[in-house]
Amino acid sequence: MDKYVCLPCGYIYDPEIGDPDNGIKPGTSFEDLPEDWTCPECYVTKDYFEKVQE
Repeated sequence: MDKYVCLPCGYIYDPEIGDPDNGIKPGTSFEDLPEDWTCPECYVTKDYFEKVQE
């Protein structure tokens, strides 16, 4: 599964970790995040994320 970076703040969403503080379980792909999910650091929407090129 791909990691995604928040362009405004640099937070990286790692699907292996998820976002447990906001109810997102480990193993949840970025595509499967709820539409109303926001960056836990700066609160922008998924539209501001870009796939990390590894």
